[in-house]
Amino acid sequence: MQRLGAVHSSAAQALSLVVLVLQLLTQLPGADSALRYRVAEEGPPDVKIGNVAADLGLTAGTGSGDVTFALESGSEFFKIDNVTGELTTGPRRIDREKLPQCQMIFDENECFLDFEVSVIGPLQSWVDLFEGRVVITDINDNTPSFPSPVLQLSVEENRPIGTLYLLPTATDRDFGRNGIDRYELIQDGPRSTVFELQVADIPDGEKQPQLIVKGTLDREQKDSYELVLRVRDGGNPPRSSQALLRVSITDVNDNSPQFERSTYEAEMAENAPPGTPVLQVRASDRDIGVNGQVEYVFGAATESVRRLLRLDEATGWLSVLHRIDREDVAQLRFTVTARDRGQPPRTDRTTVILAVRDENDNVPVVEIRKIGRIPVRDGAALVPENVLVDTPVALVQVSDRDQGENGAVTCTVVGDVPFTLKPAGETVNKKKYFLHTSALLDYEATKEYSVTIVAVDSGSPSLSSNSSLMVRVVDINDHAPTFAQSVVEVHFAENNTPGERVVTVVATDADSGKNAEIAYSLDPAGNGPFYIDADNGDIRATGVLDREQRERYELRVIAKDKGTPSLQGSATVVVQVTDRNDNAPKFVQEIFTFYVKENLLANSPVGMVTVTDADEGENAELSLFVEMDGMFSIENNTGTIFSSASFDREKLSSYTFRVRAVDGGEPRKTATATISLIVTDENDNAPSITSPTNESYTLLPPASSARTIVRTVTALDSDTGPNADLRYALVGGNPFRLFEIGHTNGVITLAEPLERRHRGLHRLVVRVNDSGAPSLCATALVHVFINESLANATLVDAQVARSLMAPLSLDIAGDPDSERALGKQRLSVAIGVLAGAAAVILVILLVVTARQCGAQGKNGYEAGKKEPEEDFFSPPGAQPQAGCSRGSDRGRKPRRDKRNGSGIGAAAGGGKRLAARYCAMDGDPGSPRMGGGRRHQSSPDLARHYKSSSPLPAVNLQPHSPPAEGKKHQAVQDLPPSNTFVGSGDAMSLGSDQCSEYGCQTGNKYSKQVGALGRDWDDLVSMSPLSFVCLGCTKIFNLS
Repeated sequence: MQRLGAVHSSAAQALSLVVLVLQLLTQLPGADSALRYRVAEEGPPDVKIGNVAADLGLTAGTGSGDVTFALESGSEFFKIDNVTGELTTGPRRIDREKLPQCQMIFDENECFLDFEVSVIGPLQSWVDLFEGRVVITDINDNTPSFPSPVLQLSVEENRPIGTLYLLPTATDRDFGRNGIDRYELIQDGPRSTVFELQVADIPDGEKQPQLIVKGTLDREQKDSYELVLRVRDGGNPPRSSQALLRVSITDVNDNSPQFERSTYEAEMAENAPPGTPVLQVRASDRDIGVNGQVEYVFGAATESVRRLLRLDEATGWLSVLHRIDREDVAQLRFTVTARDRGQPPRTDRTTVILAVRDENDNVPVVEIRKIGRIPVRDGAALVPENVLVDTPVALVQVSDRDQGENGAVTCTVVGDVPFTLKPAGETVNKKKYFLHTSALLDYEATKEYSVTIVAVDSGSPSLSSNSSLMVRVVDINDHAPTFAQSVVEVHFAENNTPGERVVTVVATDADSGKNAEIAYSLDPAGNGPFYIDADNGDIRATGVLDREQRERYELRVIAKDKGTPSLQGSATVVVQVTDRNDNAPKFVQEIFTFYVKENLLANSPVGMVTVTDADEGENAELSLFVEMDGMFSIENNTGTIFSSASFDREKLSSYTFRVRAVDGGEPRKTATATISLIVTDENDNAPSITSPTNESYTLLPPASSARTIVRTVTALDSDTGPNADLRYALVGGNPFRLFEIGHTNGVITLAEPLERRHRGLHRLVVRVNDSGAPSLCATALVHVFINESLANATLVDAQVARSLMAPLSLDIAGDPDSERALGKQRLSVAIGVLAGAAAVILVILLVVTARQCGAQGKNGYEAGKKEPEEDFFSPPGAQPQAGCSRGSDRGRKPRRDKRNGSGIGAAAGGGKRLAARYCAMDGDPGSPRMGGGRRHQSSPDLARHYKSSSPLPAVNLQPHSPPAEGKKHQAVQDLPPSNTFVGSGDAMSLGSDQCSEYGCQTGNKYSKQVGALGRDWDDLVSMSPLSFVCLGCTKIFNLS
């Protein structure tokens, strides 16, 4: 009943269109009518060519959509409006010279492109096919050119005026008025009277440039000429090119070769094998010798001619070089030039026309294309089952590239199928048919038909071919697939196996057959790493899901049936990705580097680490541990690292350990990071002087010049950086400014020339400061003995020993009484000899006296006895007795220095002393003298600040214990060989005058005789507030 209803409905529609169809049929022109248009080559897209509807005289139904137009062929270059029938150019530009059918045109024949247009009635109830032709008109888009940029011409001398020479012709791919129009001869400088250009029109329509001799040619006077030959076409604007014409003057050759015929015509079979002879051209020359020897070359020949044919230069035979296909090249037309070998050579030209004879070497070609609104895809036409009888469903075109009977083709449908062929048009070697339905189609009875079309040509032997079209009957589809739920939510664990099923969705369709077959797909706009089985609806993961990357996916599942047109339904699937412990903790850095200052208090924070875990919940709960026992700990919540002890950079400058993080998942995952802790330096170490020692001295000849290096002070500092950057300065013992010291290298040099008064021992006080904040320092004594030689080393040693016991405030700088001593030496040499003998005896007496003094010193230094360092500043238990003194001085108060008013024990200090003091700069550190009343922090009390490195300890003084009335404070100290003075100075006054223990320029002079020791004891005490050297004793008595 449904089928009968559809038939009645279709019949009603057909009857309603009868009137319109009849009107259109009365307006359509005959089948043999053709459409003719013209358009210029190289035009832009959408250039209007013509209106097919108007040119066919169609008025009824056009413009409303009932009657439509479709371009069946020629769409490569053209397009048509399917409603209005307007024919325009397509997006591809038309190049007339590149069209195969236009390349072998040698005259004014037109170049054209064919097209086909179908006129389709309402609901494709009828279709008419029309052929058209668009003539491609030429434009001036090609420049004429010569065969070579340099043209060679040989002209014999003594030729009569008016002699003509043929010049090479130029070629232009354009033709007609756009072809070659004229040649010009361009000459540099004044107009030449020797040559002139003449252009001749030859019978084939070409222009032949000729060079005319207008003057006398004498090779001995001039053997060559260079001219410029220009060619122009007749286009607007014109195009031109030029070539250099080189004319060589040679001897006479008066006869030109002559061809037997001006035109050679022949026919050759296509597909002839290479080497097949085609035609021989012959030319003769009445000259003899080389002037009569003729050779043949191609003249005006296209590239295809030179590629397909071979010309024997000696015999003139033309033979096949490559196989020639008539369907590509139907005719070859070119010129052959014969030239002799005279100087200059003479030439003649002939035209060769070769026609290619057809062979039945092409099978018929059957092409099945769509027609109207019925699509043809992959060799199958999709035809709805409700089409009317005699409905065209496809366009069949049969062609054969051969000619004549070889190209005459017949076509038929093979088999028992409800289809038949009806002619649709015919051209040369091409026939067109409509494939019509010959009965009603029933989808339930037969769903598809295989239609085979056979085409046979009339050649001998005949060739045939066939082509098949699958006609598929399309069911009418009116129901869309539906899902039971519009939204489906599913939970799926991460780290799945690729291809693991997530969920299955099912849709239903009320149709049957193909219309009820459902194909599932995912919307590509948001499918994510999933795919769906198109047949059963299984949604599977294409890869491993990672919750840390994305924890929610929303998929749109599309269920599409296989009807035409296809209908579809959709549902939303929400995939929630659940977490697994698949991520280990991760420190933000693999290596953490922290810088902490030394002497930092214990239990202080030294750095903080950051660790993350991409998981969630208990899988991301982290615990932190330090992989080093005792020294460091870490706070679990903040990642702060604490130290359990203070740092000393000089003992250990860096620490490296690892911190481990453990999450709370199952199984547990861990991560580690390396902690690099660098201890930065604090200025907690004073410089240590390594050279020279205090008791050493340097011999400096009086003849030494300025800038002479005297001695180098070297020091070390356990700190680093600026805290170990040392600076050297002379802070005492340089009253004459004789010496200078390098502030950075410690090199002591002589600054001034030496004089007589400078001879003797000089004691330089050098202070070494580091660059820390606050600065620490050390003090060294450098002794320089100025003399020609070291004749009496014992005397110098004694002077150095006394210098070590002298206060740093005194300047020890040479012998102030040297002039008088020199005079005495000049007056009596004999007395000197006697004095020397007496001195030997005196030394022996001093040794004996020193031993007696050592036995009498009860409170003196005992070898091997080490006194604790903490007693250095403790109050004394008993006042020591003077060991070796001159006279009885008991009960006498110690004198105070009258120059600065300060006592010997004026330096203040209490509590526990540090090993080093901060050296705050007070005044110029480079000053060689300390003025009266000035405080200088680089001249410490040697007895208080000397730090011994020898195995024998020094005796500590107690500067805070006031002397008992009538008693003297006394200590015995041996000077060790080391030379390290640490501290930042004392609070005592270091004022000094021109006086020293060796002499005083204000009145007291030092005498080299032993009797000099008989000065008043109180004066000695006042001159040496710290120490006194007793001649004849090996001990040093420090007085307080």
